[in-house]
Amino acid sequence: MSAAYEYEIHLPSNREPGRRYPVIFTLHGKGSNERNMMGLVASLSDSFILIGIRGNLPLGAGYQYYELKSLGNPIREMFDRAVADLDAFIEYATAKYPIDASRRYLLGFSQGAILSMTLALTMGDRLKGIAALNGYVPEFVKTEYPLRDIGQVKVWVSHGQFDSIFPLRIGEETAAYFRPLIPEMTFRTYPTDHGVSERNQEELQQWLKECEQL
Repeated sequence: MSAAYEYEIHLPSNREPGRRYPVIFTLHGKGSNERNMMGLVASLSDSFILIGIRGNLPLGAGYQYYELKSLGNPIREMFDRAVADLDAFIEYATAKYPIDASRRYLLGFSQGAILSMTLALTMGDRLKGIAALNGYVPEFVKTEYPLRDIGQVKVWVSHGQFDSIFPLRIGEETAAYFRPLIPEMTFRTYPTDHGVSERNQEELQQWLKECEQL
């Protein structure tokens, strides 16, 4: 089996033979790349395997996972393919590297957050948790996708209070959608535009540590 995506991986430098580790898969925003996201969790590299997944479609100097008809309106066929390919990639990487399949996390920003939340809904407890920064769940995912129980999945959602791409109400609507579905849902807002503040990064890292009781 071959990987559907280019990726960057960091294994714990002090890893022990035969031990399996929790993993954070990162999914970047539209027009960015895998290295942009890895910096958000680089300080956790001794405790987690970090895998940055690069979108397979070039866009300017960066990449994307799917194209849009218009803002907030993915081309459905490309979106569906990305969801399926990312699911397959997660399983590919789990088989290839010393990953504990019960401790898999997704971290996504913008387009990556949209996909992370979708994968939580379609993979269910095959994931331990996701962190979605400045994204949303497409309506067709909520109404047309085969959704799984996510009651055991830990979910962190954050949003910029002054996000000029996806207004704050979208983040609030996303949090409201998830709250009835999962007991462990965290929603945070930060005084930023469509980006990630230092405080957001620090609190996200702390959340991941708490999830793993580090």
